[in-house]
Amino acid sequence: MSTLGSTLQGRHAIVTGAARGIGAAIVRVLAAEGAAVTLLGRQRDALQRVASELPGGPHGVVVADVSDAAQVQAAFDEARAARGPIAILVNNAGQAESAPFMKTSAELWQRMLAVNLTGSFVCAQAALPDMLKAGSGRIVNIASTAGQKGYAYVSAYVAAKHGVIGLTKTLALEGAEFGITCNAICPGYVWTPLVENQIDDTAKARGISREEVIRDVLLAAQPNKRFAEVEELGALAVFLSGPGGRSITGTALPVDGGWTAH
Repeated sequence: MSTLGSTLQGRHAIVTGAARGIGAAIVRVLAAEGAAVTLLGRQRDALQRVASELPGGPHGVVVADVSDAAQVQAAFDEARAARGPIAILVNNAGQAESAPFMKTSAELWQRMLAVNLTGSFVCAQAALPDMLKAGSGRIVNIASTAGQKGYAYVSAYVAAKHGVIGLTKTLALEGAEFGITCNAICPGYVWTPLVENQIDDTAKARGISREEVIRDVLLAAQPNKRFAEVEELGALAVFLSGPGGRSITGTALPVDGGWTAH
């Protein structure tokens, strides 16, 4: 249900990693606010299941690996031809894997950079020509509190998400005079398949139980002692994409129950 009065009516939004979790939640709220949404990911069937449930339209799906510039360009061209110029980009596609630093392989390091950082760079380059031509646009990067502070056992992921925040600040500065904003949302722990995988990886890396990971690692330093809901991220992404976000740019907004406040 719309909560903001269909503030994005007719605007074309592309959301990467849109098949599940935070991405799917953002897609649903964007559609409820009137946007025409393109869901981008690697699994067409999963994307289509989400798209089939969306209100309004026209909506559609495109398939691409966000770390592959040629695939991304082809997917964006397909989306643009079907639903018009791109006004909103949400870079949500991401992946997290845990390993002690000395057991972090070069392949794992490159994979985390490729999905989490290079993907945001490639997609922003594919979307910006439409925004520059229109004199307006919104880019929302889903980063992490791991982009604001360090965490043990996830060095590659932390480095990539710090890079996303740096990229966000640079795009905000370069885009400001053209009416383009760029912000990063930095979730703490949100109950998604990605976090469930992280729990398993951390339990294995530290030799402790899943319950201990949740209690003593994930939520121990989080003042409100709860996982965020994906809908909370969707609502914030839509606010930043709408009229209320016009003068908000270059920020890294934590959604972490007060974790990074101390």
